[in-house]
Amino acid sequence: MKDVPKTCRLGHEEVFGPVVILYKIDNLDEAIKEANDVVYGLHAGIFTSNLNTAFKAIKEIDVGGIMINDSSDYRIDGMPFGGVKNSGLGREGIKFSLQEMTEPKVVCFNL
Repeated sequence: MKDVPKTCRLGHEEVFGPVVILYKIDNLDEAIKEANDVVYGLHAGIFTSNLNTAFKAIKEIDVGGIMINDSSDYRIDGMPFGGVKNSGLGREGIKFSLQEMTEPKVVCFNL
């Protein structure tokens, strides 16, 4: 979709479905501002051949994961997955699931 009003529910809530919303953005700073101007932060994707642009996006976009030159739905099972803000708490994935199901115990001996 294009020209979706920013006040539209679709434009500012998490959508778990095949939806693409297009906004005209003039520069990277504006794109980062728009990406951060929501209460969600699961994943983001950016396409660039410039490493400085990639690292600026990585540093400044407030999300749980960012994919460079791939879509935000890319994920390998071993990768931690989760968001920030209203997109969740913690991470999921094999390692993180095992940690959540484990109760560590500290034992100290003084011999």
